[in-house]
Amino acid sequence: MSNLILGIGDLGASNTPGTVIKTFALGSCVAVVLLDPRTRTIGMAHVALPDSKVNPTRAQERPGYFADSAIPNLLREMGRLGATNPQGLYAKLAGGASIMDQNATFNIGRRNLEAVRSLLARLGIRTVGEDVGGTISRTVSLSVNTGKLTLASPGRPDWEI
Repeated sequence: MSNLILGIGDLGASNTPGTVIKTFALGSCVAVVLLDPRTRTIGMAHVALPDSKVNPTRAQERPGYFADSAIPNLLREMGRLGATNPQGLYAKLAGGASIMDQNATFNIGRRNLEAVRSLLARLGIRTVGEDVGGTISRTVSLSVNTGKLTLASPGRPDWEI
């Protein structure tokens, strides 16, 4: 079993049995998970902000950082592994919380979710599961073998979507 660990703004994909893609401590960030049941290819991006217009250089350096650059780059990465039909994919989302912004001054989590959902809808990718919002931090793990997204948060038992 191998682990592919993603930091903020990273993305990755795999169809190698036994691989788990994992990212830690999602607050307002959103884990965008794409799955292709035909090729058994999975992918994840750790999205920090909704729109790359605020820093195009960062989008080039870390293609998963912004929703509008993360999803197209994740689709390309998955395409290299045989997942070539976006409408054949389905998505799961986690994160988008309001942890440091209890008064919803900036609404980064909500804005991230809106940007991700909008782009997925335009691409015809159906979202089949979400664990989003609230005020908790989430660590997420995605397994090639099962396609299950496992979430963990301090003080809670793990759960799946």
